[in-house]
Amino acid sequence: MLQPYASPVERAWYYGMRGLVGLILAFLFLPILVIVPLSFNADSFLMYPMSGFSLRWYEEFATSPAWRQALMNSLIVSPLATLLAMVLGTLASIGLVRAEFPGKALLTAVLISPMVVPVVVIGVAMYIFFAPLGLTGSYTGLVLAHAILGVPFVVTTVTATLQGFDFNLVRAASSLGANPLTTFFRVTLPMVAPGIISGGLFAFATSFDEVVVTLFLASPEQATLPRQMFAGIRENISPTIAAVATMLITLSVLMLLTMEVLRRRSEKLRGSG
Repeated sequence: MLQPYASPVERAWYYGMRGLVGLILAFLFLPILVIVPLSFNADSFLMYPMSGFSLRWYEEFATSPAWRQALMNSLIVSPLATLLAMVLGTLASIGLVRAEFPGKALLTAVLISPMVVPVVVIGVAMYIFFAPLGLTGSYTGLVLAHAILGVPFVVTTVTATLQGFDFNLVRAASSLGANPLTTFFRVTLPMVAPGIISGGLFAFATSFDEVVVTLFLASPEQATLPRQMFAGIRENISPTIAAVATMLITLSVLMLLTMEVLRRRSEKLRGSG
């Protein structure tokens, strides 16, 4: 906050930095926001100025068999991959936080490596690994691949949540006769639930938006929504793609708002603890 007695240099720095941040945000968000009006364009081309307002491209998305099948594939793959990532990531986080063993740092690096390794490298590696197992061109292989991409987000958020967790609560529950399974579901899980859900939302967004790995592993019948959009951009640029992009933007904003609510809830829980 700018102080009333700030010098001219400090005032220039204060407003200059905020102006620079505003320009950076505009550079990042304006290309995304430009897509939204085009999804309501009456023309058959992605162009400005728009000749009129129309919902025909949303209707095209709702009635097209190809788009509906792509949406169905995404709604099958993404929730299953998210659920698997949440289970595996939570268990891995608890083990990493509570246990001390040689190679712990290396294992942590391996678990979060899908966040930093180029996705095309991951796609090639998964294809080479899954092909001999017969998992390419199958929903099973696609779910496993998307879960692998989502696990690092769950590990990161749950590990951060566990940093403020008092494990004396676990010991107290055990001393009162609770078995490990009861202790986990009645003590540990409620406390780390905000981190699990936040990681799950990131994992879901990653899976729902994934196209490169899907290109390597999925058959044409298993084309997800992003892959269908990619194919549409290559073959025939239609405003239907803008309509789908607008819906995905809306979904992303809703998930970000949800994560912010969970973050505040987690801070309240830590403060009350």
